[in-house]
Amino acid sequence: MAALTINSTVNLPGTGYPIPLLGFGVYQNYTAKPSCLEAFKAGYKHVDSAQMYRNEADVGAALRESGLKREDVFITSKVASKTHGYDITLQGIDESLKKFGFAKKAGKIRTVGVSNYNIHHLEEIKNAGLEAPAVNQIELHPKCQQKPIVDYCRANNILIEAYCPILRGELDDPIIQELANKHNRDPAQILIRWSLQKGFIPLPKSATPARIHSNAKVYDFQLSEEDIQKLDSLDKGKEGAISWNPVNAS
Repeated sequence: MAALTINSTVNLPGTGYPIPLLGFGVYQNYTAKPSCLEAFKAGYKHVDSAQMYRNEADVGAALRESGLKREDVFITSKVASKTHGYDITLQGIDESLKKFGFAKKAGKIRTVGVSNYNIHHLEEIKNAGLEAPAVNQIELHPKCQQKPIVDYCRANNILIEAYCPILRGELDDPIIQELANKHNRDPAQILIRWSLQKGFIPLPKSATPARIHSNAKVYDFQLSEEDIQKLDSLDKGKEGAISWNPVNAS
């Protein structure tokens, strides 16, 4: 594995556009502008938002105020259920672009992904003869590793984004604490590093400036194979989920 840095990217399948391997999540952050500004200061170049998060305007405002170039920052949004359907989806995309403050033009989005898709959902896309999504975003951390979905995505060239990568702060597991002490790191840093070394794209979220910065300081140490195996052993399957995990919805 090449040495990882906060500027590390991977090319998205199908389009080849680079996506940063570390993202900044803004779920349930309804005043996301200061958090995003702090994240940009810490070196993040990837923000994960959504229509239902109700903070697209804050994300766009933070990007403009940051002084960063639009083309240097990867921004994700997600279509809400109420805007499903071809025509209404297009309208929803226009509304998102307006909130972000991004220009509307043909080719409004570069790459399409999905979230919370299980294998049968992904198979529906394939069976319909449609292009595979470039990314599938799912809950993913040592206690909920979703191995069948991960294996399917890897076999079908779909990148995997990990939400809840730091267990929403529930970090008192003895193995996580052991490795944090071994590496003299915060437990959250151990989990983010695990996610990166597993080839996932973690999306840690925080509104606390110190945590935003510490979550990005994961590039000057490496977990050993034994460390990885210890964390892998924590998997509880779907019982390990800490969020509403809808991958088994019909």
